[in-house]
Amino acid sequence: MTSAQTPQRRIVFVTGPSGAGRSSALNVLEDAGFEVIDNLPMRLMPMLFDEAEQARPLALGIDARNRDFSTNGVIDLLGRLATRAGVVAELLFLDCSTDVLLRRFSETRRRHPMAPEDRPAEGIQAEQDLLAPLRARADVLIDTSDMNVHELRAEVEHWFAPGGKRHLTVTVQSFSYKRGLPRSVDMVYDCRFLKNPYWEPSLRAMNGTDPAVAAHVATDPRYDDFAQKVLDLSLLILPACRDEGKSHFSIAFGCTGGQHRSVTLAESHALRLAQEGWQVSIRHRELNARQQQGTQKT
Repeated sequence: MTSAQTPQRRIVFVTGPSGAGRSSALNVLEDAGFEVIDNLPMRLMPMLFDEAEQARPLALGIDARNRDFSTNGVIDLLGRLATRAGVVAELLFLDCSTDVLLRRFSETRRRHPMAPEDRPAEGIQAEQDLLAPLRARADVLIDTSDMNVHELRAEVEHWFAPGGKRHLTVTVQSFSYKRGLPRSVDMVYDCRFLKNPYWEPSLRAMNGTDPAVAAHVATDPRYDDFAQKVLDLSLLILPACRDEGKSHFSIAFGCTGGQHRSVTLAESHALRLAQEGWQVSIRHRELNARQQQGTQKT
Protein backbone atom coordinates (compact mmCIF):
# COMPACT_ATOMS: atom_id res chain seq x y z
CA MET A 1 0.00 0.00 0.00
CA THR A 2 1.39 3.40 -0.96
CA SER A 3 1.51 6.31 1.45
CA ALA A 4 -1.32 7.95 -0.47
CA GLN A 5 -3.45 4.89 0.31
CA THR A 6 -2.52 4.64 4.00
CA PRO A 7 -5.57 5.16 6.22
CA GLN A 8 -5.27 8.43 8.09
CA ARG A 9 -6.48 9.07 11.62
CA ARG A 10 -7.46 12.69 12.10
CA ILE A 11 -6.67 14.35 15.44
CA VAL A 12 -7.84 17.93 15.95
CA PHE A 13 -6.77 20.07 18.89
CA VAL A 14 -9.40 22.77 19.53
CA THR A 15 -8.49 25.87 21.51
CA GLY A 16 -8.98 29.60 21.74
CA PRO A 17 -9.89 32.24 24.31
CA SER A 18 -12.82 31.59 26.65
CA GLY A 19 -16.05 32.76 25.02
CA ALA A 20 -14.82 32.40 21.43
CA GLY A 21 -16.87 29.29 20.69
CA ARG A 22 -14.64 26.35 21.57
CA SER A 23 -17.46 24.33 23.17
CA SER A 24 -19.74 24.99 20.19
CA ALA A 25 -17.01 23.84 17.78
CA LEU A 26 -16.53 20.64 19.78
CA ASN A 27 -20.28 19.96 19.56
CA VAL A 28 -20.10 20.32 15.78
CA LEU A 29 -17.16 17.94 15.57
CA GLU A 30 -18.99 15.40 17.73
CA ASP A 31 -21.99 15.59 15.38
CA ALA A 32 -19.58 15.06 12.46
CA GLY A 33 -18.40 11.74 13.92
CA PHE A 34 -15.40 12.76 16.00
CA GLU A 35 -14.76 11.31 19.43
CA VAL A 36 -14.64 14.44 21.57
CA ILE A 37 -12.72 14.80 24.85
CA ASP A 38 -12.58 18.13 26.63
CA ASN A 39 -10.12 19.38 29.27
CA LEU A 40 -8.18 16.14 29.58
CA PRO A 41 -4.89 16.60 31.52
CA MET A 42 -2.14 16.96 28.94
CA ARG A 43 0.03 14.24 30.45
CA LEU A 44 -2.73 11.70 29.66
CA MET A 45 -3.15 12.69 26.01
CA PRO A 46 -0.30 10.54 24.58
CA MET A 47 -2.18 7.40 25.68
CA LEU A 48 -5.01 8.33 23.32
CA PHE A 49 -2.64 8.38 20.36
CA ASP A 50 -1.52 4.76 20.83
CA GLU A 51 -4.83 3.38 19.58
CA ALA A 52 -5.17 1.76 16.16
CA GLU A 53 -4.55 4.14 13.28
CA GLN A 54 -7.96 3.42 11.81
CA ALA A 55 -9.84 4.47 14.97
CA ARG A 56 -12.50 7.18 14.63
CA PRO A 57 -11.26 10.77 14.36
CA LEU A 58 -10.46 12.50 17.64
CA ALA A 59 -11.07 16.08 18.79
CA LEU A 60 -9.39 17.36 21.95
CA GLY A 61 -10.59 20.53 23.62
CA ILE A 62 -7.74 22.37 25.35
CA ASP A 63 -7.49 25.69 27.15
CA ALA A 64 -5.86 27.33 30.13
CA ARG A 65 -8.10 25.35 32.49
CA ASN A 66 -6.50 22.06 31.40
CA ARG A 67 -4.47 20.59 34.21
CA ASP A 68 -0.74 21.01 33.44
CA PHE A 69 -1.59 23.19 30.41
CA SER A 70 1.24 24.87 28.54
CA THR A 71 1.45 26.23 25.03
CA ASN A 72 4.87 24.63 24.58
CA GLY A 73 3.37 21.29 25.61
CA VAL A 74 0.66 21.55 22.96
CA ILE A 75 3.13 22.54 20.25
CA ASP A 76 5.39 19.65 21.30
CA LEU A 77 2.48 17.19 21.05
CA LEU A 78 1.64 18.46 17.56
CA GLY A 79 5.27 18.09 16.52
CA ARG A 80 5.47 14.51 17.77
CA LEU A 81 2.22 13.55 16.05
CA ALA A 82 3.49 15.05 12.79
CA THR A 83 6.19 12.37 12.68
CA ARG A 84 3.76 9.47 13.09
CA ALA A 85 2.59 7.57 10.04
CA GLY A 86 -1.14 7.33 9.56
CA VAL A 87 -1.92 10.38 11.71
CA VAL A 88 -2.99 13.85 10.62
CA ALA A 89 -2.81 16.28 13.55
CA GLU A 90 -4.26 19.78 13.26
CA LEU A 91 -4.78 22.76 15.53
CA LEU A 92 -8.10 24.61 15.27
CA PHE A 93 -7.98 28.03 16.93
CA LEU A 94 -11.23 29.88 17.66
CA ASP A 95 -10.41 33.57 17.89
CA CYS A 96 -12.54 36.57 18.82
CA SER A 97 -12.06 40.30 19.28
CA THR A 98 -11.67 41.65 22.82
CA ASP A 99 -14.77 43.85 22.72
CA VAL A 100 -16.98 40.95 21.59
CA LEU A 101 -15.56 38.68 24.31
CA LEU A 102 -16.31 41.37 26.88
CA ARG A 103 -19.87 41.66 25.61
CA ARG A 104 -20.38 37.88 25.68
CA PHE A 105 -19.18 37.60 29.27
CA SER A 106 -21.36 40.55 30.23
CA GLU A 107 -24.44 39.00 28.60
CA THR A 108 -23.95 35.59 30.21
CA ARG A 109 -22.72 37.01 33.52
CA ARG A 110 -20.12 34.28 33.65
CA ARG A 111 -16.85 34.85 35.42
CA HIS A 112 -13.80 34.74 33.18
CA PRO A 113 -11.60 31.82 34.31
CA MET A 114 -8.48 33.99 34.35
CA ALA A 115 -10.04 37.21 35.65
CA PRO A 116 -9.26 38.57 39.11
CA GLU A 117 -12.52 39.38 40.93
CA ASP A 118 -14.90 41.21 38.54
CA ARG A 119 -12.40 42.42 35.95
CA PRO A 120 -12.99 40.26 32.85
CA ALA A 121 -10.96 42.58 30.61
CA GLU A 122 -7.79 41.66 32.49
CA GLY A 123 -8.57 37.96 32.26
CA ILE A 124 -9.27 38.21 28.53
CA GLN A 125 -5.99 40.01 27.89
CA ALA A 126 -4.01 37.51 30.00
CA GLU A 127 -5.54 34.55 28.16
CA GLN A 128 -4.93 36.09 24.74
CA ASP A 129 -1.28 36.64 25.64
CA LEU A 130 -0.97 33.08 26.92
CA LEU A 131 -2.51 31.57 23.77
CA ALA A 132 -0.66 33.78 21.27
CA PRO A 133 1.90 31.05 20.34
CA LEU A 134 -0.95 28.62 19.57
CA ARG A 135 -2.75 31.21 17.48
CA ALA A 136 0.42 31.65 15.43
CA ARG A 137 0.76 27.85 15.07
CA ALA A 138 -2.89 27.19 14.11
CA ASP A 139 -3.65 25.12 11.00
CA VAL A 140 -7.18 26.52 10.88
CA LEU A 141 -8.07 29.88 12.46
CA ILE A 142 -11.72 30.91 12.67
CA ASP A 143 -12.58 34.40 13.89
CA THR A 144 -16.02 34.15 15.51
CA SER A 145 -16.40 37.87 16.30
CA ASP A 146 -19.16 38.40 13.74
CA MET A 147 -20.54 34.85 13.65
CA ASN A 148 -23.69 33.40 15.13
CA VAL A 149 -23.80 29.73 16.16
CA HIS A 150 -25.15 28.62 12.79
CA GLU A 151 -22.39 30.38 10.86
CA LEU A 152 -19.79 28.88 13.20
CA ARG A 153 -21.22 25.41 12.62
CA ALA A 154 -21.06 25.88 8.86
CA GLU A 155 -17.44 27.04 9.04
CA VAL A 156 -16.31 24.13 11.23
CA GLU A 157 -18.16 21.65 9.03
CA HIS A 158 -16.49 23.16 5.97
CA TRP A 159 -13.06 22.32 7.38
CA PHE A 160 -13.67 19.10 9.29
CA ALA A 161 -16.96 17.33 8.42
CA PRO A 162 -16.60 14.52 5.86
CA GLY A 163 -17.22 16.15 2.51
CA GLY A 164 -18.30 19.30 4.32
CA LYS A 165 -21.76 17.78 4.69
CA ARG A 166 -24.08 18.21 7.64
CA HIS A 167 -25.64 15.11 9.16
CA LEU A 168 -29.08 14.65 10.68
CA THR A 169 -30.27 11.43 12.27
CA VAL A 170 -34.01 10.79 12.45
CA THR A 171 -35.88 8.74 15.05
CA VAL A 172 -39.37 7.50 14.23
CA GLN A 173 -41.39 6.06 17.09
CA SER A 174 -44.85 4.85 18.01
CA PHE A 175 -46.64 5.39 21.31
CA SER A 176 -49.95 5.10 23.17
CA TYR A 177 -51.85 8.26 24.11
CA LYS A 178 -52.94 6.45 27.28
CA ARG A 179 -49.35 6.70 28.54
CA GLY A 180 -48.80 10.27 27.40
CA LEU A 181 -46.63 11.91 24.77
CA PRO A 182 -43.01 10.79 24.37
CA ARG A 183 -40.43 13.14 25.83
CA SER A 184 -38.29 15.38 23.63
CA VAL A 185 -40.19 14.64 20.43
CA ASP A 186 -40.14 17.23 17.63
CA MET A 187 -43.24 16.26 15.67
CA VAL A 188 -46.33 14.21 16.66
CA TYR A 189 -49.04 12.68 14.46
CA ASP A 190 -52.33 11.33 15.81
CA CYS A 191 -53.40 8.11 14.04
CA ARG A 192 -56.56 7.45 16.04
CA PHE A 193 -58.82 8.47 13.14
CA LEU A 194 -57.69 5.45 11.09
CA LYS A 195 -59.43 2.06 11.02
CA ASN A 196 -58.55 0.21 14.23
CA PRO A 197 -57.41 -3.45 13.91
CA TYR A 198 -58.21 -3.93 17.60
CA TRP A 199 -61.85 -4.50 16.69
CA GLU A 200 -60.93 -7.43 14.42
CA PRO A 201 -60.62 -10.48 16.72
CA SER A 202 -58.10 -12.16 14.41
CA LEU A 203 -55.81 -9.10 14.51
CA ARG A 204 -56.20 -8.00 18.13
CA ALA A 205 -53.23 -9.93 19.49
CA MET A 206 -50.95 -8.87 16.63
CA ASN A 207 -49.18 -5.55 16.24
CA GLY A 208 -48.47 -3.08 13.44
CA THR A 209 -45.32 -4.88 12.31
CA ASP A 210 -47.48 -7.81 11.13
CA PRO A 211 -48.35 -7.59 7.42
CA ALA A 212 -51.99 -8.46 8.10
CA VAL A 213 -52.34 -5.56 10.52
CA ALA A 214 -50.56 -3.15 8.17
CA ALA A 215 -52.81 -4.23 5.30
CA HIS A 216 -55.91 -3.70 7.42
CA VAL A 217 -54.86 -0.17 8.42
CA ALA A 218 -54.02 0.62 4.80
CA THR A 219 -57.59 -0.18 3.71
CA ASP A 220 -58.76 3.00 5.41
CA PRO A 221 -59.57 5.39 2.51
CA ARG A 222 -57.71 8.21 4.31
CA TYR A 223 -54.52 6.19 4.86
CA ASP A 224 -52.69 6.85 1.58
CA ASP A 225 -53.27 10.61 1.61
CA PHE A 226 -52.27 10.86 5.25
CA ALA A 227 -49.07 8.83 4.80
CA GLN A 228 -48.08 10.81 1.71
CA LYS A 229 -48.72 14.21 3.29
CA VAL A 230 -46.70 13.23 6.36
CA LEU A 231 -43.85 12.13 4.10
CA ASP A 232 -44.03 15.34 2.07
CA LEU A 233 -43.92 17.42 5.24
CA SER A 234 -40.95 15.47 6.59
CA LEU A 235 -39.04 15.88 3.34
CA LEU A 236 -39.70 19.62 3.52
CA ILE A 237 -38.71 20.04 7.17
CA LEU A 238 -35.77 17.65 7.58
CA PRO A 239 -33.38 19.39 5.13
CA ALA A 240 -34.20 22.73 6.76
CA CYS A 241 -33.47 21.32 10.23
CA ARG A 242 -30.18 19.88 8.97
CA ASP A 243 -29.19 23.21 7.42
CA GLU A 244 -30.14 24.96 10.65
CA GLY A 245 -27.60 22.79 12.46
CA LYS A 246 -29.80 20.20 14.19
CA SER A 247 -28.17 16.80 14.54
CA HIS A 248 -31.28 14.83 15.56
CA PHE A 249 -35.00 15.00 14.77
CA SER A 250 -37.73 12.85 16.33
CA ILE A 251 -41.09 11.99 14.75
CA ALA A 252 -43.79 10.17 16.72
CA PHE A 253 -47.03 8.47 15.71
CA GLY A 254 -49.64 7.87 18.40
CA CYS A 255 -52.79 5.78 18.67
CA THR A 256 -54.97 4.51 21.51
CA GLY A 257 -52.89 1.52 22.59
CA GLY A 258 -49.63 2.06 20.72
CA GLN A 259 -49.87 -1.42 19.23
CA HIS A 260 -51.51 -1.29 15.81
CA ARG A 261 -52.05 1.95 13.86
CA SER A 262 -49.15 3.98 15.25
CA VAL A 263 -46.76 1.05 14.78
CA THR A 264 -47.86 0.57 11.18
CA LEU A 265 -47.41 4.26 10.37
CA ALA A 266 -44.05 4.45 12.14
CA GLU A 267 -42.74 1.41 10.26
CA SER A 268 -43.97 2.71 6.92
CA HIS A 269 -42.68 6.24 7.46
CA ALA A 270 -39.25 5.09 8.62
CA LEU A 271 -38.90 2.86 5.56
CA ARG A 272 -39.87 5.65 3.17
CA LEU A 273 -37.47 8.11 4.81
CA ALA A 274 -34.67 5.55 4.57
CA GLN A 275 -35.46 5.09 0.87
CA GLU A 276 -35.06 8.86 0.51
CA GLY A 277 -31.55 8.59 1.94
CA TRP A 278 -32.12 9.64 5.56
CA GLN A 279 -30.41 7.89 8.47
CA VAL A 280 -33.35 6.52 10.45
CA SER A 281 -33.79 4.57 13.68
CA ILE A 282 -37.14 3.26 14.89
CA ARG A 283 -38.60 2.65 18.33
CA HIS A 284 -41.98 1.29 19.43
CA ARG A 285 -42.40 2.49 23.01
CA GLU A 286 -45.27 0.27 24.09
CA LEU A 287 -44.08 -2.85 22.26
CA ASN A 288 -40.60 -2.43 23.75
CA ALA A 289 -42.08 -1.99 27.24
CA ARG A 290 -44.10 -5.18 26.91
CA GLN A 291 -41.08 -7.11 25.70
CA GLN A 292 -39.06 -5.91 28.69
CA GLN A 293 -41.84 -6.91 31.09
CA GLY A 294 -42.00 -10.35 29.48
CA THR A 295 -38.26 -10.79 29.83
CA GLN A 296 -38.35 -9.86 33.52
CA LYS A 297 -41.07 -12.44 34.21
CA THR A 298 -39.15 -15.32 32.60
